[in-house]
Amino acid sequence: MKRIALLGCGSMGTQIALAIDSESFPATLTHVFDASKDASSALVEKLNNKPEIVENSHLLSSQPIDIVVEAASQDAVKDVALSVLQNKKDLMIMSVGALLDESIYDILSDACKDFKKTIYLPSGAIAGLDGIKSIKDELESLSITTTKHPRSLKGAKFFETSDINLDEINSSTVVYEGTAKEAVTLFPANINVAALLSLTGIGSEKTSVKIVADPNTDKNTHHIEATGKFGKMTFTIENIPDANNPKTSRLAILSAIETLKKYCSDDIQIGT
Repeated sequence: MKRIALLGCGSMGTQIALAIDSESFPATLTHVFDASKDASSALVEKLNNKPEIVENSHLLSSQPIDIVVEAASQDAVKDVALSVLQNKKDLMIMSVGALLDESIYDILSDACKDFKKTIYLPSGAIAGLDGIKSIKDELESLSITTTKHPRSLKGAKFFETSDINLDEINSSTVVYEGTAKEAVTLFPANINVAALLSLTGIGSEKTSVKIVADPNTDKNTHHIEATGKFGKMTFTIENIPDANNPKTSRLAILSAIETLKKYCSDDIQIGT
């Protein structure tokens, strides 16, 4: 029976916790933390098996657990990821954008080797990563176009200095074009998929990102194109936004749950 600690008790963290609590796979949620004590308390109230609420994020990995699941923010990853590995615990990261900081990536990669622990990055709100990993050495171009309702983009750092007013958009509008490296800093809660794609493929500075705001859509859509010596791959994923947080797709939550199931299982593993 795997013992799991949860960092972040918002919409995604809550759904992950409820899945663990349903006893659909061999694990138990033993400890949780959120910067908002109200959020962690509200989560615990929803669970049959009550985890302990710890007083700060660094206390999670000092507990007798197997893995810490991060569902909080890029800043949370930067703050606690190294200490989790140093405490010889595995780590699952949802805020993958944090790893596009090369110094963070290198430190955590070295720590995995030094402490013989693993960081898990679920596929999140996109598909096709198995294929991208297989042909990454033959990739010549990689791009992702993400289309969301304007309300799903609100609060992004990008709009603090942009002339674009999301409330005034009345048709499909490109609001950003650039690289994955830049996009994850400007849209930290919206475009972790671009970070994951770039880590799988040809790097954050060579992965092209386009973000479209469309008031007529009710989905979070990601269109991926990869070309190279191997040929061409295209993937289009139309996600239903999470009911409690439109910035997050339902698929991202399901992907996190499936990754945990795989971590806890000794069964046949499918895919690369």
